[in-house]
Amino acid sequence: MDPAHNIGMPGDVLVVEDDPMISLYFEDTILGFGARTVRTAANVARALDLIAAQAPDFALLDVGLVRGETAFAIAERLDVLGVPYVFVTGYGAEIRLPPSLADKPRLTKPCSIDALQAALRQGHSAQPQ
Repeated sequence: MDPAHNIGMPGDVLVVEDDPMISLYFEDTILGFGARTVRTAANVARALDLIAAQAPDFALLDVGLVRGETAFAIAERLDVLGVPYVFVTGYGAEIRLPPSLADKPRLTKPCSIDALQAALRQGHSAQPQ
């Protein structure tokens, strides 16, 4: 891979997405952007386990997960750790986020490759070096 290809990309990305096809799409696309690793989780417990093992450089969080779970507890943990993230939702502006998370960035599914790449670059550039 061309080293210049991954400039401005986070090295380790956590994707929290309960739809296996969408998760695979995000994983392949983010690796194509130049991320070193992409770890995936389909539920809150698995995501929190992965974060406890090693905090990611950036996370992509599907708001609504299986069995009525939401990614809000994951987002709150990432905030404590100072890890940037973006919410991804199929509900667009209609999604209600808790007041403490209302100002966080979000993408609407399906999102364009350009929007996804921009979100990763912005999140990575906002991270303290």
